[in-house]
Amino acid sequence: MPVISFAKKNREPLTVAENANLMKSLLEGGLPVASSCHGDGVCGKCRIEILTGRENLSAMNETEKFLREKYQLPPSFRISCQTEILGDITIHASYW
Repeated sequence: MPVISFAKKNREPLTVAENANLMKSLLEGGLPVASSCHGDGVCGKCRIEILTGRENLSAMNETEKFLREKYQLPPSFRISCQTEILGDITIHASYW
């Protein structure tokens, strides 16, 4: 089962089901995720920086590609409501 680790070591890693949605997994783990569209893929606020394990995430869908271009996100960021976890990752969000 994939593990989400955090850049800030004050958080315990989360073990999640394979193919789990990143945003939902974080919310279920008790972590806030910025979002005004509640995961509908509209606002782009749920962007999460992927420090390691980018290859362990689902391919970007058209919604995510659009939001990444709209907000000019660097390659290390993913839109969490549009991303599935396939393996271990280490992440960071500025508001944690």
